Amino acid sequence: MITQTELLAKKGTHIQQMFGSVARVYDLLNTILSFNFDKSWRKFAVKVSNVTPDAKVLDVCTGTGDLAIEYSKVLNSTGKVIGSDFCHEMVKLADNKLKKRNLSDKIDVLGADTLHLPFYDNYFQVSAVAFGIRNVSDLKAGITEMTRITAPGGRVVILEFSQPTNQLFKAIYYFYFKKILPLIGKLISRSKYNAYSYLPASVLNFPDWYGLKTIMELCGLGNVKIYSKTLGIVTIHVGQKPCT
Repeated sequence: MITQTELLAKKGTHIQQMFGSVARVYDLLNTILSFNFDKSWRKFAVKVSNVTPDAKVLDVCTGTGDLAIEYSKVLNSTGKVIGSDFCHEMVKLADNKLKKRNLSDKIDVLGADTLHLPFYDNYFQVSAVAFGIRNVSDLKAGITEMTRITAPGGRVVILEFSQPTNQLFKAIYYFYFKKILPLIGKLISRSKYNAYSYLPASVLNFPDWYGLKTIMELCGLGNVKIYSKTLGIVTIHVGQKPCT
């Protein structure tokens, strides 16, 4: 069995196995554990992307495709979304979801590692990720790769769990996040990898608002804006790739 320490080391095969073990209940748990706020978070991330209707959008670490689906809602017939994920089980579930919703003509999904994206430089207007960059083994390399495939003037959008700044709310939230959430996650997912104990541990090990902003800037992005949602439970960072 993979230990918590091994998961936090973020070796690719371990992360793949963990997410594969919860894939079948991933959407259900996202809804339950976020009190259904996850939908509004994704919608807001799309809004602040300033995406044009004819854009090409890449959603890395797409999971079951929910962020990709949200982007597809603002595109016209010439726009396109591609979702990539290196967990086979997630890609399969995303593909089935798109077929059921008749979205396969607007969204493609494929297996790909965020550290080695199979796309040309400067290809997408927006490259985005929701709750996935935290799981990439090399954060800076992952954001650099997202920046590489984004066109000059385009945006890199990161929606991720964060740490609330209000001390009273933080205490209440952390009790839920560290104690209740892992218990519910384990009961529903029955994952032997304790995926929902890894979640709070990985968030607490992730850079804070301004730490992530600095990393994005080091990866070549400018004009990085930070949007806090739901009392700081999540943040959306939007950085722009320079035109020159």
